[in-house]
Amino acid sequence: MTRNIGRVDSVLRIIVGLALLSLLFVLEGNLRWLGVIGLVPLLTGILGTCPLYSILGVTTCPLRARK
Repeated sequence: MTRNIGRVDSVLRIIVGLALLSLLFVLEGNLRWLGVIGLVPLLTGILGTCPLYSILGVTTCPLRARK
């Protein structure tokens, strides 16, 4: 997979992912399972690639943008 997420984008995705995952411990009932959505930005931030960016042809990675 080609890296298409820059450092700032990656850090923001990791922060948002962790914040959403914390909902598993904060909320009560079935609503808390919305926190599982946090896995998507967390994993894309860690891996450095976003499938949606690939489909749309977008990149925030400065090394890929220069080419």
